[in-house]
Amino acid sequence: QVQLVESGGGLVQAGGSLRLSCAASGRTFSSYVMGWFRQAPGKEREFVAGIMWSGGWTYYGDSVKGRFTISRDNAKNTVSLQMNSLKPEDTAVYYCAQSRKIAIATAQYVDWGQGTQVTVSA
Repeated sequence: QVQLVESGGGLVQAGGSLRLSCAASGRTFSSYVMGWFRQAPGKEREFVAGIMWSGGWTYYGDSVKGRFTISRDNAKNTVSLQMNSLKPEDTAVYYCAQSRKIAIATAQYVDWGQGTQVTVSA
């Protein structure tokens, strides 16, 4: 079991930037994958970005490619999401999660954080 705690959410104007962090404590392995998801009111949870702890795989959802960057710090057991050129449609609760394998489907992620709110004003 792993515990995941997100931080860094907040309110930002369109065009601005935010950096989210996810601190993991407990069971992680280099082959496991960390993902960022988001869920806006009335919408399904959406895959945003993923990275393998070993760094051997990264992947981005189409809506964030070129604007968001996922990274990991193995020494600190943290995964970050740098979000640039934010748009109002990026407003959502952002969650980090861990999967035992490469995946972008929500169902493949078994450990979840509590989420952090990101609000982008027009």
